[in-house]
Amino acid sequence: MNRNDIRKNIRDLRQNLTPVQQQDAAKKIKLNISQHLENRKNARIGIYISNDGEIDTSLIIEHLWQLNQHIYVPLIHPFCKGNLLFQRYEKNSPMSVNRYGIVEPKLDCSQVCPVEQLDVLFTPLVAFDLSGNRLGMGGGYYDRTLAKYYREKLNQPEVIGLAHECQLVEQVPTECWDVPLKTIITPKRCYQWPAK
Repeated sequence: MNRNDIRKNIRDLRQNLTPVQQQDAAKKIKLNISQHLENRKNARIGIYISNDGEIDTSLIIEHLWQLNQHIYVPLIHPFCKGNLLFQRYEKNSPMSVNRYGIVEPKLDCSQVCPVEQLDVLFTPLVAFDLSGNRLGMGGGYYDRTLAKYYREKLNQPEVIGLAHECQLVEQVPTECWDVPLKTIITPKRCYQWPAK
C-alpha cells in the first residue's frame, strides 16, 4: 500500500471511532503520558489541538495545566511557508481557525517558544509502524519544523508521537527525509526504540 492509501484507510478508521471509544482512549493515553512525564517539573510541552479523529488531547492538556506545566500549541508560521510556531496556550488564550479548519492561537510573538527550547513535543500522526516510522497528514509541517532538530541531533525537545492503537500498520513506506520517532504513546502502551 502506498502512503496515500494508508493515509485514507487510517483516517477513515480513526474518524469512525465512536465518541465513547474516543473518550476511553483519551483517558487511557492521559495515564500513559502522566507516567512517561512523571519526573518532569515546570516543563515546556508542545502539544497539538486534536482534529480529524486524532487522539483527543484536551484531557492531557487539562492535566498538564494542573501539574503547572507550560503548554505550547502549534500555529502555521505566518512568514516561513510550511513551518509551525509553538505558542504558549492557556485557558483564556485567544484562538482562531486556520485554513485547514484546525484551531490555533492568534499569533502573539511574545508568547512563542523556539522548538529547541521545548522540553517535550507531542506530534500527531496518521500511521506508525513497529520501527517508529511516522506517517503524517502529508503537509510536511512537522518535518520542516523539526528539520534543524534532526539535522543537528539536538537533545531537546523529546519528540513523542501520539496515536490510537488502530493507527499501527505493518509498514510505513518511508522517504529520504523521514526520521523514525524514538517514542510513540497509544492508549494501550508506550512504544520506545533505541536511538539510531
